[in-house]
Amino acid sequence: MKKPFVLACTLGLALGGCTQSTDTSTTTTSTAASPSAASSGGGKTIGFSVQNREAHFYQDMEAGMKARAAKYGYTVNVVDAARDNAKQQSQVEDFISQKVAAIVLTPYDSQAIGSAIVEANKAGIPVFTADIANAAKDGKVVSHIASDNVQGGGQAGKLMCAGLPGHVGTIAIIDEPEVTSVQDRVKGFKAALKANCPNVTVVADIDGGGERAKASSVMDDILQSHKDLKGVFGINDDSALGASKSVSAAGLSSKIVIVGYDAQPEAQTAIKNGTMYGDAIQHPDQIGAKTIDAIHDYFNGKTPPAKIAVDVGTFTKADAK
Repeated sequence: MKKPFVLACTLGLALGGCTQSTDTSTTTTSTAASPSAASSGGGKTIGFSVQNREAHFYQDMEAGMKARAAKYGYTVNVVDAARDNAKQQSQVEDFISQKVAAIVLTPYDSQAIGSAIVEANKAGIPVFTADIANAAKDGKVVSHIASDNVQGGGQAGKLMCAGLPGHVGTIAIIDEPEVTSVQDRVKGFKAALKANCPNVTVVADIDGGGERAKASSVMDDILQSHKDLKGVFGINDDSALGASKSVSAAGLSSKIVIVGYDAQPEAQTAIKNGTMYGDAIQHPDQIGAKTIDAIHDYFNGKTPPAKIAVDVGTFTKADAK
């Protein structure tokens, strides 16, 4: 996974005062404010720039945000950065010109996003990040809402230990090291290996870009270099499914344990069919809902926590329906 940007509207501005974004990928969802929502500050517009709207994970997050926003009478204006940092930067500028009440970002580039956040700060628009954090030194974020990825990586590590015969062997990680949430996943994963199966050795840790085709290509190279590989951890489902494709093509599905992260429907099917062992499972709808809750608290004069963590569980064949 990578990163997005998000939103803007001055705190007192109603939807009718916001201009339509020039981004053709924009979708605006309007919600009628109930009397109780209006009395608590409803009617505001929140801008959400998501790094990759095609990803099922972010679709679930968007649904969670919109459902909770309806409760408060807010409007969520969603735009797709399409894994393009320049496009996301432009979307933040659009939100600022529209004077949205708050901006939510899932940054495509955790470092580069800082300059856009600075501009929103200058405009007096509060910025929140969801799933992917701002890693730049510049730019103030009110609150970051995400899965506890260190804990989630630990869950993936425990699955790997459980899946490896004798809890030993050589494994690979298909990584995406520039993404902050992935850094935490890998940290938790390695810590769990050390604690639960110290005789497991990571022999390759390679960037797969969080993309299925690239992950499959990386996996092909790993299989050539490490003939006795016993396991693979993919930092998201696309990475794990890409690895699974290559492992299956090599006729090694019964010999290599594959663990992913997210447990989206296609990965759940792969786990049910036995081509993957298991996944750490996130709850993106909860991330979306908690993001809106944090924004609502901010609008009402409260100070939300700087970090809001959502626990990660596990999904194995025993959980498949």
